[in-house]
Amino acid sequence: MYRFDVLVDEWVREHKIPGGVLSVTVANRFQFQKAYGSYSDGIRDNPIGLDTLFDLASLTKVVSTLPAMLTLVAQGKLKLDDPVNQFIAEFAYPDITIKHLLMHTSGLRADLPYKNRAAQGRDVLSEVLQQESVAPPGTEVTYSDLGMILAGEIIARVSGEPLDRFVQRSIFEPLGMDSVSFNPDASLKPRIAATELVDGVYVHGEVHDEKCLHLGGVSGSAGLFGTAEDLTRYAQFWLHPEKAALLPPELLRECVQDPFQNRGIGWEVWQDPDKIPASCGATWTKGSFGHTGFTGTSLWIDPVRELAVVFLTNAVHFGRNNPVRHLRRTLHDEIAAALFPSPGEAQSP
Repeated sequence: MYRFDVLVDEWVREHKIPGGVLSVTVANRFQFQKAYGSYSDGIRDNPIGLDTLFDLASLTKVVSTLPAMLTLVAQGKLKLDDPVNQFIAEFAYPDITIKHLLMHTSGLRADLPYKNRAAQGRDVLSEVLQQESVAPPGTEVTYSDLGMILAGEIIARVSGEPLDRFVQRSIFEPLGMDSVSFNPDASLKPRIAATELVDGVYVHGEVHDEKCLHLGGVSGSAGLFGTAEDLTRYAQFWLHPEKAALLPPELLRECVQDPFQNRGIGWEVWQDPDKIPASCGATWTKGSFGHTGFTGTSLWIDPVRELAVVFLTNAVHFGRNNPVRHLRRTLHDEIAAALFPSPGEAQSP
């Protein structure tokens, strides 16, 4: 039994997380997948299984919005250095580019003022467009939902399709990511892990993020639901893009080759040895890249070791001040220690 497996079991028993699914792959030599724990739907406890669907939250940014934008680049319909207002004329900042949005260097605010789930008649896009810039583009990293909402809007306008339909057709179906979707059908609710308890009722089967909910469940920043197997397939696409032949491999490499303050195009990338990303393993290889989601989800890839770790939880089931963000590095380091006992040297498990 692996120490990292024991660790997740302990976290469930200690009520640090309600449960989750862990998927670990190393090239074509090793795969570990296991489901842990359960969640309440307000009536009964439901076990989490390998086929459980999780609200992926901000993983949407790199699993949906990023590849959809790269598809339009590959089709010659836009360039990453194009200004945002070339596609959204009502956007007030001509110096902010699509690349700035994807790298979180646009200078836009991190978020909108909070409005609860019950807010009626909210026009999120108009609110985003009314926000003032707080820094010159390209000068600093501010992780911004606003920028990714704009990126999703650009994809819809340029493709001529809603974001969910475009990415389903161009990315998810070709990669065999069969369970991924925005606004999952009501028939799938028994397979979906409930998230937060709000006003005495668990959010279950609909998106947790309020802005995305007000946008109809489809956004460039959140809204996607999927399984650990779906994300494992997606991670393999980034490790071996030539096999899928969906996007030029050099375009994917560009996303992680030249990060700024540990931010690549879409992904968080470990570049600075003195500033290890909080959710990455300290013993992982420099150049590892990944992303997290507020609900408790994460995906990290070590391209040197061909290691991909998907850890999906519904940690917000226990409230927003849950410890999952502090647990991820420990998990990733335990995985590296188990599978690569000599630092920097891959061994066949």
